[in-house]
Amino acid sequence: MIPFISPAFADGAVPAGPSMMGQLIMLGGFVLIFWLLIWRPQSKRAKEHKNLIAGLNKGDEVVTTGGILGKVTNSTEEFVTLQVADNMELNFQKASVAATLPKGTIKAIK
Repeated sequence: MIPFISPAFADGAVPAGPSMMGQLIMLGGFVLIFWLLIWRPQSKRAKEHKNLIAGLNKGDEVVTTGGILGKVTNSTEEFVTLQVADNMELNFQKASVAATLPKGTIKAIK
């Protein structure tokens, strides 16, 4: 007997691994978990943001991704103009609008 070979391998027995069907079920489980935990919620958030941007109207109060509060004064296909203070308007890409706020939020903060 060779001293460096395990007795299990010395007999010529091949250890049994998982079957092909078991591997496919495991792969399917990982895909299902990935879809439920990552892809589905992300696509839901993207759809909500797209609807938010499409529904921007003059007079809406919004907050940008940078944290700037403002009231929508003008809206084009790609850009939105926000009044952030008296006599001060800034242009932003519509994609940078993070959320709409209830009416009167800006007055309540000032």
